[in-house]
Amino acid sequence: MDRSSEIREFLRTRRARITPEQAGLTPHAGPRRVPGLRREEVAQLAGVSVDYYIRLERGRTQGVSEAVWEAVARALDLDDAERAHLFDLAQPTTAARARRKRPLAPQKVRPALYRALDALGVPAVVQGRRLDILAANRLGYALFADFASRPHRERNFARFVFLDKAALNLYTDWEKVARDTVASLRLYAGRHADDPQLTELIGELSLHSEAFRRLWADHDVRAHTTGTKRLHHPLVGDLTLDYVVLAAEDDPEQSLAIYTPEPASPSAEALGILASWTSTSTTATPTPTPEQTHNPPS
Repeated sequence: MDRSSEIREFLRTRRARITPEQAGLTPHAGPRRVPGLRREEVAQLAGVSVDYYIRLERGRTQGVSEAVWEAVARALDLDDAERAHLFDLAQPTTAARARRKRPLAPQKVRPALYRALDALGVPAVVQGRRLDILAANRLGYALFADFASRPHRERNFARFVFLDKAALNLYTDWEKVARDTVASLRLYAGRHADDPQLTELIGELSLHSEAFRRLWADHDVRAHTTGTKRLHHPLVGDLTLDYVVLAAEDDPEQSLAIYTPEPASPSAEALGILASWTSTSTTATPTPTPEQTHNPPS
């Protein structure tokens, strides 16, 4: 991923979604050739010259101060996730630059987290970099897919959403799930643009999924910490589950997603049926990714 082109497209798509009226500006008379704000209007809102803003949108970011990026973020009305993504692209930290010079360290799920997964009475999944599925409890596997039985490269949530036909049937609002998945992957890409496994994943999804290509071109980013999933499970029917995503304290790029139904609801009853039908031998057994081991599981 080229950072200059990423900055250009991100800024272009952000200004395209804001009208002059939304930004508090009086639009010029006559037809507008571009959707949303013009470059000169963003420059006006950010308090910089038009030439300077054009330089930013072309990805020429060397020497640009944090104050200028903050002004651009305010002008484009970026939310917290979008602002963080812009700074990742425009001003990669010393730590990020150092990471790009060496392979990413393998992600390992702690034994205590495996025990916690098994103790939970609701579906739970541990996700890592690139939305890789690192572990799940038996209800987590039963709810989505038995990732533990799949080849290493297929233990990935984005691959499941875009390349597995079962996902189309599982998610009642598949389009929203797909958009949120791409937005999460974009956020990760801003931090790890040089991750070779990310490049491979994006290439595969772009090649095989028109929907992914369309959504990836939108350059949306989003951090998901809570929300609701609506599913139609092949065994127990419709489910509405709230979820919360918790970051692992010792690895901020590893998160635990927990899915819960409303108490005494039809979804709670259906989840109970799913639990009773699920083999108790399916547990949160470690599912190492290729970066964790070079040997196939026994």
